[in-house]
Amino acid sequence: MSAQIANSLVAGYESEGWCAPIEVLTSDEVAHCRDGLERYENSVGHPIEFPEKSKSYLLFEWADYLVHHPKVLDAVEAVIGPDILVYHSTTWIKEAHTPAFVHWHQDGTYFFLEPHLHVTAWVALSECPPEAGCVRVIPGSHKLGQFDHQDDPGQWNMIKRGQGIFDQFDDESGILMPLRAGEMSLHHTDVVHSSAGNDTEDRRIGIGISYIPTSVRPIGEPMPSALLVRGEDRYGHFIHEERLEVEQSAEALAAHDEANTRFRARQDLGSGLNS
Repeated sequence: MSAQIANSLVAGYESEGWCAPIEVLTSDEVAHCRDGLERYENSVGHPIEFPEKSKSYLLFEWADYLVHHPKVLDAVEAVIGPDILVYHSTTWIKEAHTPAFVHWHQDGTYFFLEPHLHVTAWVALSECPPEAGCVRVIPGSHKLGQFDHQDDPGQWNMIKRGQGIFDQFDDESGILMPLRAGEMSLHHTDVVHSSAGNDTEDRRIGIGISYIPTSVRPIGEPMPSALLVRGEDRYGHFIHEERLEVEQSAEALAAHDEANTRFRARQDLGSGLNS
């Protein structure tokens, strides 16, 4: 990444809370990752679900490849520095012609980390135009502090507990962040964003990777785990995850289960921190 591009990216991220599009994957890399995902889905006979869609980099080669991709990490480093952990990842899939949506929300509401320096790298493995339900963002909202979130679970709400910001923004608020397959966006943990349903012929596939600088601290219990992907960790605020060696091996399955169990427990217990 050239210094000029990096400087422009950082300036936009700091002022608006997001930046896009950023080219990261070739068409061959997109095909490799999507094929790896869909081969797994074909093997189990249904679209990827929880818990496999969370922290997939501990289970699948294609996801491990993505979270370590040098172009992804170069862009992330430009905004949070050289010592980088992956705290979480989520596979976001909207099937063709379905109303699956995500309420207006801030990512930091669910992660219980301080300070709020987490960045989400949202990597597109399919075309993500507006009609496919690309992400919509409120520019500058990362400077407005924490909004109240309420639970409103439903069949088509992609956030499991249904947390969202209500009565603040409508469906036309903010601006859209369309992406081509192989591009990604970056957004700040406090920026308000949402997405609508997919009205195209193809699945909308995005991988949201939550990166944090190693200096960030977790709030609450239990102690979470994270994977060092660049630089060094001089703080030790997290249990260190081991990089995947063999896809879906017994060791990988156990590590994935342990990491997700801790993450889900933090979400359940941590919800009381904001009440």
